[in-house]
Amino acid sequence: MRVIRAPSIGRAHEQIIQMILEKGWVLNTEDDEATVEFEEIAMQVDTPLSEPMVSQYSRFQQKFVEQYAKDLLNGSHASFEYDYHGRLFDWGEKLSVDGEAVYIDQIAYIVEKIRSSPNTRRAIAITWNPVIDEKLNDCPCLQLVQCVLREGKLHMKVIFRSNDMLTAAGANMYALVQLQKSIADQLGVSCGTYTHISLVPHIYYIRDIHDIEPYCGKGKLIQPVKEVCRACQRCERGKMV
Repeated sequence: MRVIRAPSIGRAHEQIIQMILEKGWVLNTEDDEATVEFEEIAMQVDTPLSEPMVSQYSRFQQKFVEQYAKDLLNGSHASFEYDYHGRLFDWGEKLSVDGEAVYIDQIAYIVEKIRSSPNTRRAIAITWNPVIDEKLNDCPCLQLVQCVLREGKLHMKVIFRSNDMLTAAGANMYALVQLQKSIADQLGVSCGTYTHISLVPHIYYIRDIHDIEPYCGKGKLIQPVKEVCRACQRCERGKMV
């Protein structure tokens, strides 16, 4: 596992993208999409509310990530196979106990658990629902959220089974830090560290080829693996490898 420490989520996002592009390996997914994949990573951000919260290189800037965060916190009218708001604030679709449908607000549970037991390690929320997700083509990447209160600060740790680092991770991190802040505010404490663990981080280098150039600087910032450069062809390196 690689560990990255950065002062902001925007900087952490840039570092992991550049690491994957430069040190990853090419692999086609089970859906036959070309990716550059990398080993497990953990990004720890000491001050997650510090700027830049969004990388200057990302296609998705402030307006987009703010709306994404609002949708996670408050829900959206859009129709998807799943959404993180539902999985965190209303978990239990298609499940029942003693004939009653299951509706669990896991974020409310986290707040009350920490409020009643400040030293708890059980303030967690999950997203996976086997009844639904084992049959979905598009199933949740985020799997677990844990919050701990230590020395007066709320620390959040999240685990992704798989993570599209180039186009999705920036918005994921921004929204989850807003969730961390919301929980901290309800508890009357400040935010501590944000730790983002991805078990299979990857980049769709063919699908998102136009988003890669800002992170490599046409080979001046980093030199991506040769397959990426061959696909891009936007600098001399692409024509030489």
